[in-house]
Amino acid sequence: MRQFDTLLSAESRTLYIPLLGKASTSKQGIILDDKKAEEICDLFGLSLPASSRSKWLSYYMAMRAKVFDDWVSDQLRRFPEALVVQIGCGLDSRCLRVAEQRRKWIDCDLAGVIQERRRFYDESDTYSLWVLDATEPDDLLGLPVSDCAIVALEGLSMYLNQNELTMLLSIMREKYPSIRVLMDIYTKFGARASRIKNPVKDVGVDRVYGVDDIDALVKKAGYKGLKEVSMTPAKLVNELKTPDRQMFAVLFSGKFARSAYRLYEFGS
Repeated sequence: MRQFDTLLSAESRTLYIPLLGKASTSKQGIILDDKKAEEICDLFGLSLPASSRSKWLSYYMAMRAKVFDDWVSDQLRRFPEALVVQIGCGLDSRCLRVAEQRRKWIDCDLAGVIQERRRFYDESDTYSLWVLDATEPDDLLGLPVSDCAIVALEGLSMYLNQNELTMLLSIMREKYPSIRVLMDIYTKFGARASRIKNPVKDVGVDRVYGVDDIDALVKKAGYKGLKEVSMTPAKLVNELKTPDRQMFAVLFSGKFARSAYRLYEFGS
């Protein structure tokens, strides 16, 4: 079994947690079809503690990914000429899973992650890998110009403090005249609770951030049309076997889960 890459930052090493979850559910033929995740995990084993390999977390990571997939797919049908930008892409294969991929798709992450990603993904005329630090304004301002952007921020916001997150969103809003964003985010309660038990601690992350007034944050960054989106829609939960379905609903689909972790769509 391969240990996670110690050359990556602790935050970057969290990419292995959803990768394992997506590969696991894909092999079961539920929720998400992700042959690339299966291929990567089969190519080299990953040694992570049991808390990062639980079936419940795998289901949750796969459902979150599927919700993002469907959202990006829907946005591309509405705006086929848009630039798709994923910041904090890790080793995710959304660029392959979304059938509506058109001309311009950029997957962005820190240098170490992009170096790792180049082992498994090839660039093309329509697809680019981009070294980017989400806390560096110059990196964000250097992204390609487009009249419209579809921005997926999956598993990123909790590693940025509120000033960094506001800066990221503000620059993206100023850069793209028309923009649609989907972002998952901890509440402050969720961030505090994660200090006690959170799989990201397994790879060395000792601090995450949360936001309670998401409406104020996105308005300050220049957005409107805030809408909460379910990360565990019934059609995906129903793909689980009955006993698992009932337990999963208790753990991840109830009021307690929402009190800690939410998903929002907003735009210009």
